[in-house]
Amino acid sequence: MKAAIVYGSASDRGVMKKAADALREFGVDFTAHIISAHRSPELLDQTVKEFECRGIEIIIAGAGLSAHLPGVIASKTLIPVIGVPISSGALGGMDALLSIVQMPKPIPVATVGVDNAANAAYLALQILSLKYEPLRTQLAEYRRLMQADFIREDQSPDKL
Repeated sequence: MKAAIVYGSASDRGVMKKAADALREFGVDFTAHIISAHRSPELLDQTVKEFECRGIEIIIAGAGLSAHLPGVIASKTLIPVIGVPISSGALGGMDALLSIVQMPKPIPVATVGVDNAANAAYLALQILSLKYEPLRTQLAEYRRLMQADFIREDQSPDKL
């Protein structure tokens, strides 16, 4: 299993680390890259080609403001891309959310909530689990434990 995390600026690192943490928790190998779709388009082209050669199976791409990075990556590969809109600027991430979610057909980008890189990783894990049965088993156990913890907490007396 191989994934890639790409984000447009060093200032996005804190948000995107949540995706890295979730992938690590499930033992998924990944690489992380800071690449701007606007400031380094040639590097982005080269990196996406390398992803294909190295067998990367899913890409998580985070970007703020106009948030072109996930869509540009998706336009260059058939590898599934999950976009993470990052809050920045005057609109608090809404501009990034709308930019990523409104991709023209037939170049889709799966999109999660603003700053929700962890959910992007969980979606990536679910997609990868279609191919990797041990990961599917691990995810099922994770969900079972999550539910058991919730039920235990929910059954305790309410302490308002």
